[in-house]
Amino acid sequence: MGDRKPRVLFLCTGNACRSQMAEGWAKRLHGDRYEIHSAGLVAHGQNPRAVEAMDALGIDIRGQQSKPLTALAELEFDVIVTVCDHAAEHVPALQGAPQVVHQPFPDPPAVASQRAATEEEACYREVATAIGDWVQALPDLL
Repeated sequence: MGDRKPRVLFLCTGNACRSQMAEGWAKRLHGDRYEIHSAGLVAHGQNPRAVEAMDALGIDIRGQQSKPLTALAELEFDVIVTVCDHAAEHVPALQGAPQVVHQPFPDPPAVASQRAATEEEACYREVATAIGDWVQALPDLL
């Protein structure tokens, strides 16, 4: 690790919602202590509803990019946080043998699909808030 900040990666299936939200929260809350990234096993593109939910909570994630894990292959991570079960089941071996923490969160589109259309925005915000609450305590977990 040397003189660099510990690197944390939030990993999800498509890097569209949950890992993007976690990256945004972690940068806001712990960017001074950690180098923060997010990726997916594949890249599905950033979900506009996730962007809106984070905006409503005062965090702009528009500058983040949805990317596959392979796009970060040159980086050595100290911690990988899997935010969905699929990513936890398929996380590849990475250089440096990082600590892996599994903390699943509900998939906002899946939650929204089971509620009335008028509640869609609230579903995304609920998940974003839950992720923020967990990320707040992240340094205590590492």
